[in-house]
Amino acid sequence: MRNYLSNLALIAERSLLPYIGSIMARIAKDAAKALELAVDEEQEDSLSLKPEVGPKEADLTDTAVEVPPSTALVQYDSLQRYLSEIRRYPLLTPTEEHDLAVRYKEYGDIEAAYRLVTGNLRLVVMIARQYQRAFRNLLDLVQEGNIGLMEAVRNFDPYRGVRFPSYAVWWVRAYIIRYIMNNWRMVKIGTTQAQRKLFFNLQKERERLEAEGFSPEPKLIAQHLGVKEEEVVEMTQRLTSRDLSVDTPLDNGDETATLLDFMADKRGTAEEEVAANEYRDLMKEKLAEFAKTLKGKEQVIFSKRLLAEEPLTLQDIGDQYGISRERVRQLESRIKKKLKEYLVREFKDLKDLDIGVVEN
Repeated sequence: MRNYLSNLALIAERSLLPYIGSIMARIAKDAAKALELAVDEEQEDSLSLKPEVGPKEADLTDTAVEVPPSTALVQYDSLQRYLSEIRRYPLLTPTEEHDLAVRYKEYGDIEAAYRLVTGNLRLVVMIARQYQRAFRNLLDLVQEGNIGLMEAVRNFDPYRGVRFPSYAVWWVRAYIIRYIMNNWRMVKIGTTQAQRKLFFNLQKERERLEAEGFSPEPKLIAQHLGVKEEEVVEMTQRLTSRDLSVDTPLDNGDETATLLDFMADKRGTAEEEVAANEYRDLMKEKLAEFAKTLKGKEQVIFSKRLLAEEPLTLQDIGDQYGISRERVRQLESRIKKKLKEYLVREFKDLKDLDIGVVEN
């Protein structure tokens, strides 16, 4: 354990994030020092329990002296040790929290950030216990929550009139949830907001409906949780099935046959791929021709917002030309209408064209 904490401190000092690294190093060094003192005390206690046998006594008897077993090696509970360690850090009053947050915000005082983190370590444990049912190893959840706590310190604005714990709880919870979703199985099962909601609430909602006398059908669950019925069915299948390697040999007498050999190929045929590539190239050509018909602001909005992989916001374009966000939105709507009319005119068989863009 001592070597682990020492290595943690060394890794933290070399962290690519100087802020987090310095705080992790400080906490790890404090814990390692406390652990070293505790081990030394245990060793001293064990030595004091050994009976002293003088040389004359040993010569007078042939029987072996029975020495009590040493108490230096005792069952070690890392969770209880961690909980006892964080009790050493005092809780902070609202005034102290605000003063420390201001010191870090204004002057970058790492000592103030360190005190904010250590003063709220018990908050992380409390939040982590709420998710212990979903993930058995509580210390892993606490570790991820502590990283979220340090991110909360770095992003906290003390002038918003909100107490730091009320703000930090969202960062801590977000990091814990992300860790659970990424490590629940080898294959990730929750990559969207709806999937994460179903992961934590599907079983509870099903039990609640059964307790009220309803049949927990996917459609009813979807209505109550505000998700699609297909997403409920998909998440149910993910949670009730286990991970299976596609390279697993099949027990059919053929040692070389695997599950992958019998899985359907969902890719399109060669003809479909060629047609898709030709359509993509033709669409790019038509969009380039349409761009030539635009001028000034419209051309910038079309190229920098509608076609860009990382589109500019309405505010960015408005600041560039000194106009409001609403005016940019009106110009964007006009461009989209022109584009739809142009594509319908160029592609005679094109119907129900949906042209969208991120609204921000």
